[in-house]
Amino acid sequence: MLNILIDNPIFFLFFITIVLLVIWNIFLNCQLWRIKKKLKTFFNGKKASDLEGVLFEEIKRLKKAEGDIKQLFKSSNILKKMAKQSIQKVSVVRFNPFKETGGDQSFAIALLDSNDNGLIISSLYSRQGTRIYSKSIEAGQSKYPLSKEELEALKKAGKKE
Repeated sequence: MLNILIDNPIFFLFFITIVLLVIWNIFLNCQLWRIKKKLKTFFNGKKASDLEGVLFEEIKRLKKAEGDIKQLFKSSNILKKMAKQSIQKVSVVRFNPFKETGGDQSFAIALLDSNDNGLIISSLYSRQGTRIYSKSIEAGQSKYPLSKEELEALKKAGKKE
């Protein structure tokens, strides 16, 4: 066989060409296999069978996600408004207004939102009974006079942390 290859240059060139074509074919098949693998990954789970269909499906999915994000922003803004009006600052001051009763059973509670609006609830405990008072607060101020303990509760609740 070697004699035929060496003696006949045309046959030698033909043999080399065949070997190169086989190597080139193997290389191209490997490339094709890698591309098919990537395409399979790209099309995996998709309804579409071509690139245009895949892109159309992705655009639909993105539009739906965009709508969902807009809805989340609306919900977030509603929650922010609600949170600003919710009680965020709380303070309790216990005290003994009457010397004849034991313990600090009376208290003043300040309940404020983010704008320092809310109310103060005071409870005065005595032997004869308990009295409860409520005073509204707007922007950290009350239109009613506040006791020393109520002012202290308001000051503690109004502090930014």
